[in-house]
Amino acid sequence: MWPALYLDSIDIQITLNKQMKMNTIATSPYSDQKPGTSGLRKKVSVFRQPHYLENFVQSIFNVATDLKGQLLILGGDGRYYNDRAIQTILKIAAANGVQQVMVGENGILSTPAVSCLIRKYKAAGGIILSASHNPGGPDGDFGIKFNIANGGPAPTSFTDATYELSKRITEYQIADADDIPLDRQQTCYIGEMEINIIDPVSDYADLMQELFDFVKIKALFKAGLLSMCFDAMHAVTGPYAKVIFEKLLSANDGAVINGTPLEDFGGGHPDPNLAHAEDLVAILNSGPDSPGFGAASDGDGDRNMILGQNFFVNPSDSLAIMAANAHHMPGYKEGIRGVARSLPTSRAVDKVAESLGIECYETPTGWKYFGNLLDDRRITLCGEESFGSGSDHIREKDGIWAVLFWLNLIAVKQQSVEEITRAHWKRYGRHYYTRHDYEAIDSDVANDLMQNLRSLTTSLAGKEYSGYKITLSDDFSYTDPVDDSITENQGIRILFDDESRIVFRLSGTGTEGATLRIYIERYVVDPEQHDLATQTALAELISIAEALSGVKTRCQRDHPDVIT
Repeated sequence: MWPALYLDSIDIQITLNKQMKMNTIATSPYSDQKPGTSGLRKKVSVFRQPHYLENFVQSIFNVATDLKGQLLILGGDGRYYNDRAIQTILKIAAANGVQQVMVGENGILSTPAVSCLIRKYKAAGGIILSASHNPGGPDGDFGIKFNIANGGPAPTSFTDATYELSKRITEYQIADADDIPLDRQQTCYIGEMEINIIDPVSDYADLMQELFDFVKIKALFKAGLLSMCFDAMHAVTGPYAKVIFEKLLSANDGAVINGTPLEDFGGGHPDPNLAHAEDLVAILNSGPDSPGFGAASDGDGDRNMILGQNFFVNPSDSLAIMAANAHHMPGYKEGIRGVARSLPTSRAVDKVAESLGIECYETPTGWKYFGNLLDDRRITLCGEESFGSGSDHIREKDGIWAVLFWLNLIAVKQQSVEEITRAHWKRYGRHYYTRHDYEAIDSDVANDLMQNLRSLTTSLAGKEYSGYKITLSDDFSYTDPVDDSITENQGIRILFDDESRIVFRLSGTGTEGATLRIYIERYVVDPEQHDLATQTALAELISIAEALSGVKTRCQRDHPDVIT
């Protein structure tokens, strides 16, 4: 319950807040605040330790000194502890001289929306509160990530500096102020810092209408030529989907399901894949009267899954199809400059780039590696196999954007999701692709497995397994073509003479133990062989991957925890 004083007079509340005292609090460092590829992610119980959140946030401000006197964007995916963390961050921001903060109403801002706002309003940076696709709730995960002034995730140099300071921190600054009501749009203050509680959707929706033909998509729905189902998974994209799909595009009744953001995501796992979006998959596979188009997004709104009736679009294929058809979109009608994909993403987009005569960059996993390429105008589209794709409209992957791209493409082509995908395979060939995840492995076991693979790389070239001849084996290293920075040890890749690939890497997005991911890819040109079940088409390569890594024996697992 907010104080009666606030309810009676906003002006009085503003005056009092401007007189708030700024305190310096003594603290002791924690040793485990090293950010991963997407910020610092831990269990909620870890973040709730005394001074834990405060230490890390102060370390961010100690590195991002250009935030002083500038605008900060702040919001999150609505998961448990999101609201409390926002109050703490606002008070630390005020004590560190931030001039203005934009916060989404009810603390809600999708990751793509944060990037949009940073770029539109020329903010000095943004803090995103999310653990992305990880489960939420009191026993779930929480995360915090800093985005820089270009709208993208902070580079490794920034996160490394934050971590080093977090290991030595002895004090933090925080305002002695009442909490700020986040449940309505308004302007208020902590000290001299202005806080604007904003509509989390409007600016982002405006940008989407610049990129896509909303008139043509809306006509498709109004004519009854298409119905859709979007699963927001009780995560952040619910409000965005309801405004964009149901209101602006007049999609069919019930187009958005699980559309109310909940602190525990309704007890679900907000990861848009076949394993966790069971409701959506069942609806799209329910028969001839099922919707013609299905999609889902994750906890913070930056990932996407695309479905047709009884048809799944692999994220790597989705990126390639986008690259091949971008010229049909109003925002990309002049064509694309280049494309980029992460190391484990299939090489389907490489074939499109070759056909278009544009550059295709292979980067480490993590959206921050695309930022330099986008800022240097080397690429227009980029994507990762982990259900993420995006473009130079922001500096994050973007789930709603990908859904709109597909809706616009369906409106242009007047074809189904399956027809569009099969036509693409016929022209460019099909890259059968799968990812096998072994989750919560003991970290030492996982590191030993990777080290063993690393030791094998120098001797594998030229060897043959089940008819597949290895042409290259290495531990992927990336030299950024813009700033010449070098990123090493990004994954073991094994290439075969028929363009098949196996990639092994440890994920940096989990909060318990280690997650080993094995990516397997086979390129098939003949359309007569495009109808195999994916796991069947890749069976021999899967066996090779298991034999080379010894994953089942080393990790004592009979099968992967998740297959996508």
